[in-house]
Amino acid sequence: MPFRDHFRSPVNDTHSWDELHGGWPMEIVRSLRGILPAGFRAGPNVHLGSPFEVDVSAYDLDTRVADQETSGGTALVTDPAPTLTVEADLSEEDVYEVQIYDTERGRTLVAAIEIVSPGNKDRPKTREAFIGKVTALLEKEVCVSIVDPVTIRQSNLYAELLERLDRSDPALEPVAPHTYAVTLRARKPEKRRPQLDAWFYPMVVGQPLPTLPIWLTPELRVLLPLEIGYEEACTVLGIV
Repeated sequence: MPFRDHFRSPVNDTHSWDELHGGWPMEIVRSLRGILPAGFRAGPNVHLGSPFEVDVSAYDLDTRVADQETSGGTALVTDPAPTLTVEADLSEEDVYEVQIYDTERGRTLVAAIEIVSPGNKDRPKTREAFIGKVTALLEKEVCVSIVDPVTIRQSNLYAELLERLDRSDPALEPVAPHTYAVTLRARKPEKRRPQLDAWFYPMVVGQPLPTLPIWLTPELRVLLPLEIGYEEACTVLGIV
């Protein structure tokens, strides 16, 4: 079955994009269960940026009052005024991912499959946060796959990652597609400079999804057919 546009009609007339993002990671885990060799386990990780605020000052005041009442105190403690108060967006980034661990090495993280959300690429700050996360994983020699099904944001996070490294990929020319899947692997060959391997696949609405190589060790890799988990998630959700 083909890749669908989950952000436009007719799909978004009846289904929100986050239904797929929430269900797809578990179906990828189900697909990996029959693929991963002994000693490796996969699990989903879904975390959404907080859409609400907590009145911290009110909570702190209530806590101080309770402490004083318990100790028999009668006066409130006066805190010093802050030297700076500004508006600050401290909301956390969206995370839709599958993590793969080597359980024979103390549950060491060896691979991560990141499904991009609109919030990951809607402005420079969130794109930089996502790229920073991928870079940190690669520095630890964790294989990272980026799957971007977001049709309503034109940026390409893989291209921006390469730009940070002062590199480019001919597969992104003349115009970098904004829906794609790519697997990235960092290597440190003996007596040579560190290297980055990439397997890039455009994702086109109406066409099947690609199969991604997932590296578990420098010598061991498995092949993940994205199509299987994607179709299962769509079937469960009733997305036709």
